[in-house]
Amino acid sequence: MEEAAALNGSAGPGASPSPPAATASARPPATPEGMALAYGSLVLMALLPIFFGALRSVSCAKSKNSSEMPETITSRDAARFPIVASCTLLGLYLFFKIFSQEYINLLLSMYFFVLGILALSHTISPMMNRFFPANFPNKQYQLLFTQGSGESKEEIVNYEFDTKDLVCLALSSVVGVWYLLRKHWIANNLFGLAFSLNGVELLHLNNVSTGCILLGGLFIYDVFWVFGTNVMVTVAKSFEAPIKLVFPQDLLEKGLEADNFAMLGLGDIVIPGIFIALLLRFDISLKKNTHTYFYTSFVAYIFGLGLTIFIMHIFKHAQPALLYLVPACIGFPLLVALAKGEVTEMFSYEESSTPKEAPGASKEEPTAADKKEK
Repeated sequence: MEEAAALNGSAGPGASPSPPAATASARPPATPEGMALAYGSLVLMALLPIFFGALRSVSCAKSKNSSEMPETITSRDAARFPIVASCTLLGLYLFFKIFSQEYINLLLSMYFFVLGILALSHTISPMMNRFFPANFPNKQYQLLFTQGSGESKEEIVNYEFDTKDLVCLALSSVVGVWYLLRKHWIANNLFGLAFSLNGVELLHLNNVSTGCILLGGLFIYDVFWVFGTNVMVTVAKSFEAPIKLVFPQDLLEKGLEADNFAMLGLGDIVIPGIFIALLLRFDISLKKNTHTYFYTSFVAYIFGLGLTIFIMHIFKHAQPALLYLVPACIGFPLLVALAKGEVTEMFSYEESSTPKEAPGASKEEPTAADKKEK
């Protein structure tokens, strides 16, 4: 998963890698109305995949379909992730400095064209199912790749889908062709939203401690690469791929052909989002019919992102959003847990294990089949 750039309020993806203050002199400054519309739209677009991705992560955790099984992030994965992300980011920066930006972006466009179609298809599939008539001829398919033979046969790919999924794939392909040919910001955002929602839904932290390690490590990563170097901002502006959400600040003046973009990296959505989704599943495991920690962390994300935009607007410089999002998303739920006396329960919750019974709840007796199997 690519770690995208921080919020940038003055330049679009195709702009020069100079700081926002320098870029602003090359084009008419954005109007207050245009900036408010752009920032408000970015916040709304960031919240949608977190909210719905978290809800879908609950059913994803219970799914037995191999094509929808979540990828669990362990503490070891979390500790290594900032290092891997830093190497990837620096590698992209060097590639853009050494090789032609045009050919690199062409290869990346083809790669994200395929990934974007698959992600968007998976995103719209549950919603599209409601529009199919009851007598729709829906057939089941299975894509199976194995390695070896006999007892040593091992499954490499086992993907189940149906005719409805193929229809969704065809619709997503139209958006993919639009993006490939025009690089339009709306097509970019459709893919970006799909990537974000899929990330929040399918990437699961195994416990809260792992989430703290991941967010803490990427907190340092984001601050270093934005404040310490120009690498993050340069890659964000050179990288023509749907790894960021963009919204034009001159939409009111130029309409859909506007080109002065504010941007928000997908990493600033997915990383806090998977932590918020974990807290939702923790809420459900408590069996108290409340989603206190989910809503607390969701409000914390809004606060952190709003603070990012405010600071960026004041200092006229790209900001590492995780600098503000990480303390908010970890600190707010932790304060609530302290107030409710549930810190131990929060940090002992394990994603891979069966959710613990709420205090006083009755435990299910093993069935006859279970006893026989034992």
